Formats: sequence, C-alpha cells, structure tokens
Amino acid sequence: MNSSGSLPVHTPVLLHEAVEGLRPWPGGYFVDCTVGLGGHAEAILKRISPSGRFLGIDVDADALRIAEDRLKKYGVAVTLVNEKFSNLKVVCIKYHFYPVDGILFDLGISSLQLETAQRGFSFQREAALDMRFDFRQELTASHIVNDFPERELARIIEEYGEERQSRRIAHLIVYNRPISTTLQLARLVEQALGGKRSRIHPATRTFMALRIAVNSELQSLEMALKQTISLLRPGGRLVVISYHSLEDRIVKRFMHCEASSRLCPSEAMVNHYGHTPTLRLISRKAISPTSLEIKSNLRSRSAKLRVAERLN
Repeated sequence: MNSSGSLPVHTPVLLHEAVEGLRPWPGGYFVDCTVGLGGHAEAILKRISPSGRFLGIDVDADALRIAEDRLKKYGVAVTLVNEKFSNLKVVCIKYHFYPVDGILFDLGISSLQLETAQRGFSFQREAALDMRFDFRQELTASHIVNDFPERELARIIEEYGEERQSRRIAHLIVYNRPISTTLQLARLVEQALGGKRSRIHPATRTFMALRIAVNSELQSLEMALKQTISLLRPGGRLVVISYHSLEDRIVKRFMHCEASSRLCPSEAMVNHYGHTPTLRLISRKAISPTSLEIKSNLRSRSAKLRVAERLN
C-alpha cells in the first residue's frame, strides 16, 4: 500500500478475456494460482458471490497482504495461501478445495515487484541483486551472478533470456566479479553488447533470464500445469496468461498434448498405447490484448492468453 494507506493502482492484464474464459458462476469454486494484487480475483469473486468460494495462491507475501486487504469484503469466501503454485495440488487438498470449476495463472512479474527497488528486479533502479519472489528461499540473483561457473551462467542467459550474446555477457560478468548491484550488472551487460540500443534495454534479456532461474519459473509452471488435470471437474476451465515465448511454449504444448489422442514425445517413450484426451481447446490460437489495452497498459503488450476445458 502507498503512504496514504490506500490500495495501489492495479490494472489486471486481459481482465475481461480471462474472466470470460473461466466462466465463473454463483456457487463455483475457483483458484487463482498467482493472485498478485487481487485484480483478477476481485472480478471472479463478483461473479461467484455470495455462495462461491475462491482460493488465491501467491509465493510473494508482500503482494498477498495487498490482495488480502482488497478482498476482505468477501469474508470467508476467500482463502489466501502464501505458497508456490508448483504445490497447487497439496494446497487444494489441505484446504479441501477440489474438484474446482476454474484455475487461473497470470504469469510473469508484477508492476509492484518491478517498482519496489529493493527487490532487485529492475535494471533502472539501484538495488542488491535479489530477484526472489519468495524471501524464504536461499538462492538469489547475486549467487548466480557471482558464484556460478561461466559456462553455466552463459547457458542460463542464452536459454532463459534467448540472448545471442550470452557467452560475451557471461565472460564479462565473471571477469568483473564481485558484482553487487542491479545498475552495476546492467552497465556490464550494456558494455558487453557494445552499447547497442534497440527498442528494448540491452539488459532486459539477461535480467529476465536471471529472474527465471532464481525462481525456477519454467519448471514450476510445468509441474503446476500437470496438477490441474486432476483438480478440475468436467467442464472446468484452465486459463493461462503468459508474457514471453518460453512460458507460452510450455502452456501451448501442455494444452495441445492433453487435447490430443496422440502421444506427446515424452510419453511415447514409456507408453506404447494411445492417449486419452483430458482437455478441449477453447481457442486453438492464443488471445492477445487489443491495441486499446496495450495503449492504456504497456505491460500487456506481450501477453498471450490460452483457454482449455476439462473433458469428462
């Protein structure tokens, strides 16, 4: 919350499309795996009240406190849990929240996290190299930058940041260790790239790669998606909003594999029989924000939303 005690301004991405995709109804049970500041949650609760129930999960305790304040008017209909969504099924079982009518993921980083300098996510603000969503974990961006071997550092930057100059960046980082702040790292990356400027800051991909590695974002997403199948009731909806190609690739592959009667490559190695589809694709193509939304909320420009429905 800001200094006046009011809730921070929050503009949920693809709000209308996400809610329509979920189809929340009075009395339904819905899960938001990345409740954040509670924008999508509030829209869902308006639809499912007064008899519905909502479970909000977030690994970021700071965001969860803001969501709690925003959603307190819904009382006992709301359960908020500070946990990783990779533990989705464990949380649902613990709170007797299954089967459910809809599950939402709004992936990536929030504006609150970017704008809070001490979190270390932004290359535009001086801060320690942290980048943790969850302060309870030990691994930070500083550990990766200062302790990982050069080859592993280059792999992370190339694989998670899709950065072509990953080896050059990693070499310069290792040569200049120790690196203690975000701005110091950003300047090194810019130096490694020869000061070249494009439409995005030279450090964007490297910072994204480190954030993904610190929080095991892609591995957690894969784990969580697999758990949704057993939690959704027939007709229940799965809605995922992603913000970069690596996330969207995982979501698209998962939904298409679960909607297919053919085996996915990983399954074919251990299963010689056909695959029984568990999902139906509501739209084969990802839904993107309108030009009007992008104009009013620049963060939405790279968003892609995918929807699938649980089969009987």
